[in-house]
Amino acid sequence: MIYGFNASEVLQIAIDIEENGRRFYEKAMGLSDDHEVKAVFAALAQEEAEHLEKFKDLKSQLPETTSEDTVWDPEHEMDQYLQMMADMNVFRSDVDMEEKLSLVGSVEDALKLGIQFEKDSIIFFLSMQEAAAENRGRKSIDQLVNEEREHLKRLSLELRRHTACMR
Repeated sequence: MIYGFNASEVLQIAIDIEENGRRFYEKAMGLSDDHEVKAVFAALAQEEAEHLEKFKDLKSQLPETTSEDTVWDPEHEMDQYLQMMADMNVFRSDVDMEEKLSLVGSVEDALKLGIQFEKDSIIFFLSMQEAAAENRGRKSIDQLVNEEREHLKRLSLELRRHTACMR
């Protein structure tokens, strides 16, 4: 493997992804008149904000060894690569998020977009976990995966409930 990411680098990307998720769920709340759907989006926005703070705290508590470079990178190209990886998530920027939200025609579309965001996040974190050096905090990354799985489950259940109510 070319890159060996450390937990600090992965947590920074997690922070960026959680911020994108928080903004998405806040904007998605305005797309529905269904109070239960709004409540789910509001709760997820709040949880993303809490995760954001948790991940910042986790990053600040990492031992110094988990922040050490795992490869020689005098030009700091790793930071650019990591940002590119985070940008490959469903929402690369506010502009990208607005573009995708403008295509949402129903509550189901918004829920499906949220599901895709959570799936992308899980795939990203699992990929980063594999790329992380063995002694660089893989357990911290595993915690990120579990948080996103809970969001995926909640969105999937809400989509199922909403679809059943529409029949």
